[in-house]
Amino acid sequence: MYARFLLVVICLAVTLSACSSYRPAGSAFHKVLTQPYTLDSGDRLRVVVFDQADLSNDYTVDQAGYLSMPLIGAVAARGATTGEVELSIARQLANGFIRTPDVTVEVAQYRPFFILGEVNSSGQYIYVAGMTVQNAIAVAGGFTARASQRYVDITRNVNGKIITGRVRLTDPVRPGDTIYVKERLL
Repeated sequence: MYARFLLVVICLAVTLSACSSYRPAGSAFHKVLTQPYTLDSGDRLRVVVFDQADLSNDYTVDQAGYLSMPLIGAVAARGATTGEVELSIARQLANGFIRTPDVTVEVAQYRPFFILGEVNSSGQYIYVAGMTVQNAIAVAGGFTARASQRYVDITRNVNGKIITGRVRLTDPVRPGDTIYVKERLL
């Protein structure tokens, strides 16, 4: 009887520890952090065309992944870097509009991140460069009393694939990430 009880307690302890233990996200999940930033819907870009005040403005990448500029129309931006968008705009402007266009593109405002679960105010928030999970939780009003404060799950678009990984509070957040703070078991 005692041996059976001890076996049940050990199995329960192993099961609970497996459920609550930290398992890091895969290498592809973190590899995106060292790659150049790629644009997506919701990013607002500051486009400057030297000596062309009518073309220089802030443009938002729309739901389809394009930004719409005067003269040249839609410019593909989803999945591109700011440098690639610069080249695309310059090529299109050079095609009969401006002899030698000098174009710069920078991110004026990143797309938002989202936070759900055991935080005081879940929702959509403005991303700030260099943000960590802990900063994001602070922006969302902090943890609730039931929150697991060891790790969170982040859902992230990595090279066109949606991947969810478990990360520590010190890990960086990317624009467009969805952070989920779980409820603790005990």
